[in-house]
Amino acid sequence: MPILGSIIKSAIEFPSKIPFEKMRRQTPEKQQKATLKKLLREAQYTSLGEAYEFSNMLRQKDFVTAFRQKVPLHDYNAIHQKWWYRTLNGEAFVSWPGKVKYFALSSGTSEASSKYIPVTDDMLKAIKRTSIRQIFSLARYNFSRDFYERGILMLGGSTHLHYNGTYYEGDLSGITTKNIPFWFQHFYKPGNRISKERDWTTKLDEIVKNAKNWDIGVIVGVPAWLQILMERIIKHYNVKTIHDIWPNLSIYVHGGVSFTPYAKTFEKLLAKPITYIETYLASEGFIAYQSRPNTNSMQLVLDNGLFFEFIPFNEKNFDSEGHYLPEAETLTIEQVEEGKEYALLLSSCAGAWRYLIGDTIKFTSKELSEIVITGRTKHFLNLCGEHLSQENMNRAVQLVEEQMNISFPEFTVAGIRHESMFAHKWYLGATSEIASLDIEAIRERIDQNLKDLNDDYRVERIAAIRDVKVEVLPLQLFYDYMKQLGKEGGQNKFPRVIKNEKLTQWEQFLDNNYRK
Repeated sequence: MPILGSIIKSAIEFPSKIPFEKMRRQTPEKQQKATLKKLLREAQYTSLGEAYEFSNMLRQKDFVTAFRQKVPLHDYNAIHQKWWYRTLNGEAFVSWPGKVKYFALSSGTSEASSKYIPVTDDMLKAIKRTSIRQIFSLARYNFSRDFYERGILMLGGSTHLHYNGTYYEGDLSGITTKNIPFWFQHFYKPGNRISKERDWTTKLDEIVKNAKNWDIGVIVGVPAWLQILMERIIKHYNVKTIHDIWPNLSIYVHGGVSFTPYAKTFEKLLAKPITYIETYLASEGFIAYQSRPNTNSMQLVLDNGLFFEFIPFNEKNFDSEGHYLPEAETLTIEQVEEGKEYALLLSSCAGAWRYLIGDTIKFTSKELSEIVITGRTKHFLNLCGEHLSQENMNRAVQLVEEQMNISFPEFTVAGIRHESMFAHKWYLGATSEIASLDIEAIRERIDQNLKDLNDDYRVERIAAIRDVKVEVLPLQLFYDYMKQLGKEGGQNKFPRVIKNEKLTQWEQFLDNNYRK
């Protein structure tokens, strides 16, 4: 029996042996109130805290209501233009105590090539605490003791961060990996040297070359890029599945994008079933994680530096482009309902205040504070009232894969003008020969699946949505396009809905590289 694995497993299982009464937690409402009070207390002497009178709020009995009445909602542009630009210039105590050392580069908006999200020392500590909680939750999965001696491959952004004399900038995965605890180094792959590599192709080459020397039990990363890596390893060593190289691979930890479209392709790369564990680690914080087996939901982290609010995702609160309206309704954790879709707001120990991160979620269990991510506020289609969510799209593609025994790991959808009304156009990335596919059958299946999944879509297909178009493309085109944009690898994801100038760029890319 491996000694190290035995020690780690015993440590992980210890909390589960404490009587439940001793571990009884506060209600979600009390946890969130305590969290907000701590955030207000810490930030009361910052520029933002003084501007919104945090000190006065703390003296009020109902400080939660006072906070929500006094502090406005922010998207990235609003908070950056008023506050965060000052932290980028090196100013301390702007929206959080101290000087910000790290900024995570997140996917850009139409106004800027990249978002600069502050990552404070307090946020790094909070991420570590939640990571440890997730490790302890593995006790519920009943893995063997020798599992805890296996390597953990984390496929993320480069840990070689750019320093401009004032702060470090880079991918959040690079920032967090650079700050991993010393005791984790024994398990961490691909190791410090390879993880610093900034060129994505070179990084993959190095991992492939060293793969046979590692005993990997856990893989972590965005599905698309891990799929590419495993396919390259299988091809390089001329084996049938990734288990021929890593026989002890047991867990895949994923997040940032729905795994549903990738599931069918992933299964072909494996020789035996593995456990899938979802996490919700955004540039703004470690928001939730899957804390138990036999569920697809994640538990919100309510007591570790994040205060949440929820905006019902509907026409009363958002315009057709996914921007919140000035008088948008916000709810706290005790006011939400299961099964309804909400846009997520957070205030954090990194100096975000009532900040719309752009994700939409749905509560699957209010009692357990468990959620699923349903999409993005700007990644949905609602040209004429069809209210087509990313969750609907993922499920429709999954059903087509099952119905026709084909695989589309990547796809994107656009709303376009058609005659005097509208149409939806689907771009599907196929792993099989396109010439052998029945495109019309695929089109009909997608259309019917969406009608079954979404009553609003079914109604609008009668008149307003005049057509559904499908273009099946080689899967590699999606990755080539991301590479052209400088968004290859790491935490970058292809958008599930493509609009406006990004749709024009995508069409031009296809014209120049495929439709000649």
